Amino acid sequence: MSIADTLKRAAADAAGAQQYPAATLYLVATPIGNLADLTLRAIHVLALADAVACEDTRVGAQLLRHLGLEHQPLLPLHRHNEAAAAAAVVERLARGERVAFVSDAGTPAVSDPGARLVAAVRTAGHRVLPLPGPSSVTTALSVAGDVGAQGFAFAGFAPARGRERAQWLQARCAHDDAVVLFEAPHRIEALAAQLAALDARRTVTLCRELTKQFETVVTMPAAELPAWLAADADRRRGEFALVLHARERRDGDDAPAEVAEALRWLPALLAALPLKQAVAIAAQVSGAPRNALYDRALALRQEGGDGAGDD
Repeated sequence: MSIADTLKRAAADAAGAQQYPAATLYLVATPIGNLADLTLRAIHVLALADAVACEDTRVGAQLLRHLGLEHQPLLPLHRHNEAAAAAAVVERLARGERVAFVSDAGTPAVSDPGARLVAAVRTAGHRVLPLPGPSSVTTALSVAGDVGAQGFAFAGFAPARGRERAQWLQARCAHDDAVVLFEAPHRIEALAAQLAALDARRTVTLCRELTKQFETVVTMPAAELPAWLAADADRRRGEFALVLHARERRDGDDAPAEVAEALRWLPALLAALPLKQAVAIAAQVSGAPRNALYDRALALRQEGGDGAGDD
């Protein structure tokens, strides 16, 4: 018996007792680098599916070949065709088929295609069932050891360049709790330089090539990231997930009631006044530190577009 046959039998033994309804879309998490991280339940559903939708059919076909499932029909579903491909999936579900969807790596619809597909399937009245598994977001958070975090924000990839990128990073650095970022190898040095300039004391955990042979995890202040990357060209290769740790709380960080009230005023002030003027008024009235209010105002402006002007 081949390894693939052994895997399929083990998967059926472990996961086969559960119900797998027809006319259902299954979101299947796939390894982010190590094939051994694929769950037995994922293998069972991929074997059970009538078709497998893939972010990249070449990547999906390679995975299925490893599992001895190369006979499975593949459907391309990526960012550029998601609406049309989702309609094709809905048609299959209407015929009572089971369709699995896999992104290139990790959990679908998390910084990958899939959200429009899920929305279309639910709108059509069909079920969507998730199969949990590998995720670079939770993997990076678990290894960061951020004891001060009370939650986290997932930011994904920054815009590629220009003012949009700078404003995006400013807003994420203004966030007080943990933030998870992704970055490509050709932009990691630029990201490190920008983080060092924006938030030099912020603790950052950088994860490179998670779960792969040359996996690297380091934690240091943002100010040290550029030099660490420059010291070895290999450190700038691969895929990156970064965790901006929650800000360290210092004496006096707990805002009194009047400061909390000022933070509640900010959206209304930003809707009527330029950012700097709105911050100045809020700081004068409340006694809150102007820098903290300015950071919050930048975040509000980035998230909701509030405000009468940039300055």
